[in-house]
Amino acid sequence: MTWILENIATIIIGAVLAAAVAGIIAGMVRNKKKGKSSCGCGCENCALGGRCHTKK
Repeated sequence: MTWILENIATIIIGAVLAAAVAGIIAGMVRNKKKGKSSCGCGCENCALGGRCHTKK
């Protein structure tokens, strides 16, 4: 119990950072499922646009 009390600030900061990273990853997965580009500029002018977004 003493160790937890001595390191409570580090534990809280670590938990907040982990939640932020999890939120970012969840947003990226959600956008990927919707078919949105990760770079935000679309694939019209991308040389590899036809390879990474093939329609099956």
